[in-house]
Amino acid sequence: MSIILAIIAGIVLVTIYTRFFNSFPGKTLPELLKSVTSKWFYWPFILLLALTWFVAGTITLVTFTFLLKRFLTGDMNVFIIGLSILCFVLFGCLMKSDRILYTIEIILTLALPLIFFVFLKAYGGPNINWDFVKLAAQYIYHPPSWTPFAACFFLFLGSANLFIFNRFFTTKQNFGWKQILFVSFLMIGTLFTTYFIPIGYNGFENIDELVYPWISTSDSLRMKYAIIERVLFVFLLFYLMIAFLSILIHWHVCTEFLKFLFKLNKIKVKGFSFGNFIPLIFYAVISLYLVLKLDEYQLFKYTSFYYLYLVVMFPIMTLLFWYIKRRMKNDKVQQNSS
Repeated sequence: MSIILAIIAGIVLVTIYTRFFNSFPGKTLPELLKSVTSKWFYWPFILLLALTWFVAGTITLVTFTFLLKRFLTGDMNVFIIGLSILCFVLFGCLMKSDRILYTIEIILTLALPLIFFVFLKAYGGPNINWDFVKLAAQYIYHPPSWTPFAACFFLFLGSANLFIFNRFFTTKQNFGWKQILFVSFLMIGTLFTTYFIPIGYNGFENIDELVYPWISTSDSLRMKYAIIERVLFVFLLFYLMIAFLSILIHWHVCTEFLKFLFKLNKIKVKGFSFGNFIPLIFYAVISLYLVLKLDEYQLFKYTSFYYLYLVVMFPIMTLLFWYIKRRMKNDKVQQNSS
């Protein structure tokens, strides 16, 4: 029930966000806020958004560092693993926003075939027990809870990256019922696959004790006539692609928020623009500190709190969108009348 409610709420949110920014082609949220609100409001609010995006990227980095430590590089120090990921991600944060979009296209083109392959192997595998899946489906009669709802709802918040990337959509885009249905089917397939397949392979009892259920599930799959027999390595490969993409997008958006507030492009040392590197130093120091200080239990605990914060934060922002749209409409009427 939490998944079903999250799908409904998420589709509504994606529709509202997309149609709002479709009304202001080429405009970012900081630009809109600056034009209709006072500095005392938009300055701390954008700073809060920057912190929100930074935490999202940091959670992905720390999680994947622990995952690599447990399943792939057990003898390597977590600091070295986190530093290795940072070397690639921080370089990507310095790219221009349009090149970030090109990177998304390239990585998704490479990752999607691997994702569909793993899903097909999972659904058609001989070891899946559909009785466990049927038992899990009966939990639709149980009341929903906030934490799984928030975790599923997070999947739909990618539309919030339009806060920055809308600058490249300079013309109105077509987002009608066909696009909404496509997003709906994609999210339904993703969420229900994420829920049912691990249960079908690992059983229903005590699966909540598994730290990484999908890693255990992928290690149950085999490619009989392939060069790589264990699907686990294929799964980790596209998991690495998606994790890199997630960190890159979140920290790039965070950097763009900070550029808007602190005018980082104007900070120069002997003619060299040094300001853009300042946020990267903080990203590296804070994320590596958390990699060393947190354990997996603390990570999952704090992540659940963060998801609950997002459930409150992003729906409330629809009221801000309504205010911006109303102010922009009134300003336009006043300009036409004058």
